[in-house]
Amino acid sequence: MSISCPPGSVRYFISSGDTLFGIARAFNTTVAAIQAANPGLDPNSLQVGRIICVPTTQPPTTCPGRVYTVRSGDTLFNIARNQGVSLSALQAANPAVDPNRLSVGQQLCIPTAPAPAPTPVCPPNTSAYTVRSGDTFFGLAQRFGTTVEALRRANPNVNPNALQIGQRICIPRGTGPAPAPGPCPPNTTAYSVQAGDTFFTLAQRFGTTVEALRRANPNVNPNALQIGQRICIPR
Repeated sequence: MSISCPPGSVRYFISSGDTLFGIARAFNTTVAAIQAANPGLDPNSLQVGRIICVPTTQPPTTCPGRVYTVRSGDTLFNIARNQGVSLSALQAANPAVDPNRLSVGQQLCIPTAPAPAPTPVCPPNTSAYTVRSGDTFFGLAQRFGTTVEALRRANPNVNPNALQIGQRICIPRGTGPAPAPGPCPPNTTAYSVQAGDTFFTLAQRFGTTVEALRRANPNVNPNALQIGQRICIPR
């Protein structure tokens, strides 16, 4: 027998384990509203497969966003993707909803996505720069005629050892490109720092000592080596 539900309600097939309380919670309505829409329905004797009318006009309470009405073919994953929110955020906003039992006409709360973080404003006497592949604070300092320490001060929240392509940083205005580093002194060889290098590992690799490396590189901070930085290795 076909059942026509009144406006503001949807047809719902009772499944095993259903209770009026659970149905009401899933549809953001009340047990009393369901009973009013289904005169004679015994809440203590729900029949599996029976069709009832569930009111859906009552929106979710305390919804931190907007209300969405489930359509045919919807899944929680697709709704999250189409609405631009994460699945975990959607589930957190609808704790009473069973993601495996969505019903057409069911109302969900779509949480409002957090506003994007404001673009950082560079302080005076600095310029915005977008990090590119291979960039390091040492290389940028040389290119823009500044120092690694000045870069650190202009970007206090930036980890110089974990720069990301596309990341926006602030470059202190220098006086032009830094002069190329001078030649290494006699009995030393130029070397470009690689990922993971330390004075200790370099001393072991090249058969020298940390102290000899310090003497050959008096202006280098051994605790802040930068990939691509040029140092001198004693022979």
